[in-house]
Amino acid sequence: VQLQASGGGLVQAGGSLRLSCAASTLTLSAYAVAWFRQAPGKEREFVAHSRRTGYNAGYADSVKGRFTISRDNVQNTVFLQMNSLKPEDTAIYYCAAGTPIWGTIRQEGGYRYWGQGTQVTVSS
Repeated sequence: VQLQASGGGLVQAGGSLRLSCAASTLTLSAYAVAWFRQAPGKEREFVAHSRRTGYNAGYADSVKGRFTISRDNVQNTVFLQMNSLKPEDTAIYYCAAGTPIWGTIRQEGGYRYWGQGTQVTVSS
Protein backbone atom coordinates (compact mmCIF):
# COMPACT_ATOMS: atom_id res chain seq x y z
CA VAL A 1 0.00 0.00 0.00
CA GLN A 2 1.56 3.26 -1.08
CA LEU A 3 -1.06 5.66 0.32
CA GLN A 4 -2.77 5.27 3.67
CA ALA A 5 -5.82 7.39 4.44
CA SER A 6 -6.91 7.78 8.04
CA GLY A 7 -8.74 10.08 10.41
CA GLY A 8 -12.32 9.33 9.51
CA GLY A 9 -15.01 8.74 12.08
CA LEU A 10 -18.42 9.70 13.35
CA VAL A 11 -19.05 13.36 14.12
CA GLN A 12 -22.09 15.54 14.70
CA ALA A 13 -23.12 18.16 12.21
CA GLY A 14 -21.06 21.30 12.71
CA GLY A 15 -18.09 19.33 13.97
CA SER A 16 -14.62 18.87 12.51
CA LEU A 17 -12.34 16.08 11.41
CA ARG A 18 -8.84 16.01 9.98
CA LEU A 19 -8.03 13.33 7.45
CA SER A 20 -4.47 12.26 6.77
CA CYS A 21 -2.96 10.69 3.68
CA ALA A 22 0.43 9.21 4.45
CA ALA A 23 2.73 7.83 1.80
CA SER A 24 5.07 4.91 2.27
CA THR A 25 7.05 4.46 -0.92
CA LEU A 26 6.01 7.68 -2.66
CA THR A 27 7.48 11.13 -2.10
CA LEU A 28 4.31 13.20 -2.07
CA SER A 29 6.11 16.45 -2.80
CA ALA A 30 6.70 15.10 -6.31
CA TYR A 31 3.00 14.65 -6.99
CA ALA A 32 -0.29 16.45 -7.08
CA VAL A 33 -2.52 15.03 -4.36
CA ALA A 34 -6.29 15.08 -4.25
CA TRP A 35 -9.14 13.92 -2.08
CA PHE A 36 -12.23 12.35 -3.56
CA ARG A 37 -15.29 10.98 -1.82
CA GLN A 38 -18.03 8.50 -2.54
CA ALA A 39 -21.36 8.57 -0.79
CA PRO A 40 -23.65 5.53 -0.74
CA GLY A 41 -25.36 5.07 -4.09
CA LYS A 42 -23.43 7.89 -5.71
CA GLU A 43 -20.41 8.20 -7.95
CA ARG A 44 -17.07 9.19 -6.55
CA GLU A 45 -16.56 12.94 -6.70
CA PHE A 46 -13.71 15.40 -6.43
CA VAL A 47 -13.27 17.21 -3.12
CA ALA A 48 -9.93 19.05 -3.10
CA HIS A 49 -6.52 19.05 -4.72
CA SER A 50 -3.04 20.25 -3.85
CA ARG A 51 -0.55 20.89 -6.62
CA ARG A 52 3.05 19.75 -6.23
CA THR A 53 4.05 23.26 -5.27
CA GLY A 54 1.41 23.37 -2.57
CA TYR A 55 0.02 26.58 -4.02
CA ASN A 56 -3.32 27.24 -5.70
CA ALA A 57 -5.30 24.51 -4.02
CA GLY A 58 -8.67 23.73 -5.56
CA TYR A 59 -11.95 22.77 -3.95
CA ALA A 60 -15.34 21.52 -4.98
CA ASP A 61 -17.98 24.20 -4.56
CA SER A 62 -19.74 22.06 -1.97
CA VAL A 63 -16.77 22.19 0.43
CA LYS A 64 -15.20 25.56 -0.39
CA GLY A 65 -14.73 27.64 2.72
CA ARG A 66 -15.14 24.62 5.01
CA PHE A 67 -12.36 22.23 3.96
CA THR A 68 -8.65 22.95 3.70
CA ILE A 69 -6.03 20.75 2.06
CA SER A 70 -2.43 21.06 3.23
CA ARG A 71 0.89 19.29 3.01
CA ASP A 72 3.65 18.38 5.44
CA ASN A 73 6.60 17.34 3.31
CA VAL A 74 8.65 16.31 6.35
CA GLN A 75 5.96 13.85 7.39
CA ASN A 76 5.29 13.00 3.73
CA THR A 77 1.61 13.47 4.48
CA VAL A 78 -1.28 15.45 3.05
CA PHE A 79 -4.14 16.55 5.28
CA LEU A 80 -7.74 17.49 4.73
CA GLN A 81 -9.12 19.65 7.51
CA MET A 82 -12.90 19.47 7.44
CA ASN A 83 -14.87 22.02 9.45
CA SER A 84 -18.58 22.78 9.73
CA LEU A 85 -19.38 19.27 8.61
CA LYS A 86 -22.80 18.52 7.21
CA PRO A 87 -24.69 15.22 6.92
CA GLU A 88 -24.21 15.43 3.15
CA ASP A 89 -20.45 15.16 3.71
CA THR A 90 -20.97 11.55 4.78
CA ALA A 91 -18.91 9.38 2.45
CA ILE A 92 -15.82 7.28 2.09
CA TYR A 93 -12.93 9.64 1.50
CA TYR A 94 -10.05 8.61 -0.74
CA CYS A 95 -6.71 10.27 -1.27
CA ALA A 96 -4.89 10.00 -4.56
CA ALA A 97 -1.53 11.06 -5.93
CA GLY A 98 -0.37 11.52 -9.48
CA THR A 99 0.80 13.82 -12.22
CA PRO A 100 -2.44 14.96 -13.84
CA ILE A 101 -2.09 16.62 -17.19
CA TRP A 102 -3.64 20.01 -17.78
CA GLY A 103 -7.39 19.95 -17.24
CA THR A 104 -7.50 16.66 -15.31
CA ILE A 105 -6.48 17.71 -11.83
CA ARG A 106 -10.10 17.33 -10.65
CA GLN A 107 -10.62 14.02 -12.41
CA GLU A 108 -10.00 10.52 -11.07
CA GLY A 109 -8.14 9.60 -14.23
CA GLY A 110 -5.46 12.14 -13.43
CA TYR A 111 -4.24 10.09 -10.47
CA ARG A 112 -2.28 6.86 -10.52
CA TYR A 113 -1.98 6.05 -6.83
CA TRP A 114 -4.91 5.64 -4.48
CA GLY A 115 -5.40 5.05 -0.79
CA GLN A 116 -7.91 2.58 0.60
CA GLY A 117 -10.45 5.11 1.86
CA THR A 118 -11.60 6.26 5.26
CA GLN A 119 -15.23 6.51 6.34
CA VAL A 120 -16.63 9.86 7.43
CA THR A 121 -20.11 9.87 8.93
CA VAL A 122 -21.81 13.11 9.93
CA SER A 123 -24.93 12.80 12.04
CA SER A 124 -27.67 15.42 12.06
